Amino acid sequence: MTHPYFEGARHARVLAHRGLVPAAGEPALWENTAGAFAAAQAAGAEFIETDCQVTADGDVVLFHDDTLERLTGDPRAISQVRTAELESIFADHGGLLTVAAALDAFPDVRFNIDVKTMTAAEPIGALIAEHTHRVLITSFSDANRLAALESVMRAGAALRPATSGGRSTILSLRTLSALRLSPARALRAIDAVQIPERHSGIPIVTPALIRAAHRHGVEVHVWTINDVDDMRRLLDAGVDGIVTDRADLALKTV
Repeated sequence: MTHPYFEGARHARVLAHRGLVPAAGEPALWENTAGAFAAAQAAGAEFIETDCQVTADGDVVLFHDDTLERLTGDPRAISQVRTAELESIFADHGGLLTVAAALDAFPDVRFNIDVKTMTAAEPIGALIAEHTHRVLITSFSDANRLAALESVMRAGAALRPATSGGRSTILSLRTLSALRLSPARALRAIDAVQIPERHSGIPIVTPALIRAAHRHGVEVHVWTINDVDDMRRLLDAGVDGIVTDRADLALKTV
């Protein structure tokens, strides 16, 4: 049965990777900010892919890296910075969002949230329990992902969020599909797999993987695809979604 997260939405899916920072747009705009999300929504994106970390105050904020270094040159971990200070840092760059604030500010967006740390898995449950029809939980770590799903259900959610398998799930699917063995057990309670086209030179997206996922009602989303010709090639191969920094281009392509 298709999870409500996917119902009534465009197929193929375009997942705006950390929102949309236009190539020729405001240079001060950062990824994973209110400004980047607003730009993605204005371009027509129904799905936004994002990431969460936990601040020194225990707030679950939308941020990809473990530290501030890439964006600001500050080597401190997000877990060492107070939320108010982060808000000040982000104020001129699109605006910091917590998970709760993003769900409130963008009620029509379907969020794909990567739980970056186990620390985020417990508090995120109560934050998304009322929004599980429009949230997909993922993580490279299946342990983080499963802990977050369990937290959501403990918080009283009537419906589990959609979920995309982590590394161990993807490895099982890739291996079993190549051997023409059933991945049914690995894909139990999985709604999507979100994968790179290749990893260390090894193809991950293969016709066998796509067929196996589809036989079990699982969507295949590929990241991070910014070239229009690559988007078309993958869509022709049967993938269900493109995770992209250029949602504006992808929405004209699918």
